Amino acid sequence: MAFDAQALAQALREAVLAQGFEQTEDSLRGGAAVDGFPSLDLAVAAFPAGAAPVFANVLFSREHPQGLVAELGADAGSPRNLRYLADLQDAEGRSIAWLPGADWSALPWQPLCGQGAQRFVAPYPASLLKLMVLVGVARLVDAGRCSWSEALDFEGQQRALRDWAFDMTVISCNRSTSALVALLHRRGAILREGRVELYNELHDTFTAYGLPGLRLANTRPDGGWGNAAGAGVGQLQMTAWDTLRLLWLLDRAAPPPPWLPAGTPPLLSAASQSEVLYCLQEQGLHEVLSSSVLAGLPNWQPGLPARLPLRWIARDGSAQVGPHHFPGDLSAQTALELLFAHKTGNTENYGADAGIVRGIAPARRHYLIALTSNLGRRYATQPQCVSNWRLPALGAAVDARLCALMGR
Repeated sequence: MAFDAQALAQALREAVLAQGFEQTEDSLRGGAAVDGFPSLDLAVAAFPAGAAPVFANVLFSREHPQGLVAELGADAGSPRNLRYLADLQDAEGRSIAWLPGADWSALPWQPLCGQGAQRFVAPYPASLLKLMVLVGVARLVDAGRCSWSEALDFEGQQRALRDWAFDMTVISCNRSTSALVALLHRRGAILREGRVELYNELHDTFTAYGLPGLRLANTRPDGGWGNAAGAGVGQLQMTAWDTLRLLWLLDRAAPPPPWLPAGTPPLLSAASQSEVLYCLQEQGLHEVLSSSVLAGLPNWQPGLPARLPLRWIARDGSAQVGPHHFPGDLSAQTALELLFAHKTGNTENYGADAGIVRGIAPARRHYLIALTSNLGRRYATQPQCVSNWRLPALGAAVDARLCALMGR
């Protein structure tokens, strides 16, 4: 079979449909199946050796249960057939789009980006949003407005900036995220007067690099970025396609981004790119598209076969990732053939994962993958999981199809 965009899109669509997401158990329905097909936004860009990049984006929701394929040009620009709507919450802070019985025809949707004929509600990216914060801080460093080694004080604790960034990424520390959001405000990247955001340097950057689906809006100078701060759901947005293209700009082994004019300056300096990639490479929470940290749990399902960094594995084979303990013997990581530099995200209602995949010799595949969904802890089949096993199974299925299409 020829490896082209059409073949990849079909492979991604089949991989999603094979998981039976419509049968996902919903704790808010007493364990009965969801009352509408879950929302999944899945994008992949593969870089076969000696050939042009191949990329595709498929999207599913209660409005598109058989899948919608994004229309992407050869330049990998924004989808031509899609109109994204922002996620939303009600006055009580509830993610009302995902409540059982939600009537999407009556909800007060707001536009996010795109002018296409097909609408898609972009799920909140959960802690995947920390990738935007990480890039925003790296841009501050490159502009000389802070440094990776400088001591940053937040709520009485002083640490090097790079240490706050590391914990925000690899153990998804919310406090570290607040420290860096506060830094963005303090160094002028975000300006706010009262409840009104007057200027957002991150938005200007994302727009300049052709990524309109990335938004970090309405955060507070004290570091507040969640629902309680007036940000969170509906204000912090990441489409899978633009998340993937952000990773494309970070991946030093990827070909030049075809959607940008020749001569466009790199997103980050080489030094800051290395700091960002180090954080992604040391990710400890392999529990969404990859599931290596969950291997000690009952009924474990393998995901994308990525190695857990050895720093997280204790002598008894269990893993300790920040405050999170994962049981079982996880020491047999050398059998896994991929490295996955990524950021995960999960809340009660959302599950996300996006990163750079590289094969460990003799495996040689190289691709980017990004997923956002409304499948969070509410749908988990056991307490230590952040979702049900269908998400890692999807990661495994996508990787298997890429092996078949592009070789090992």
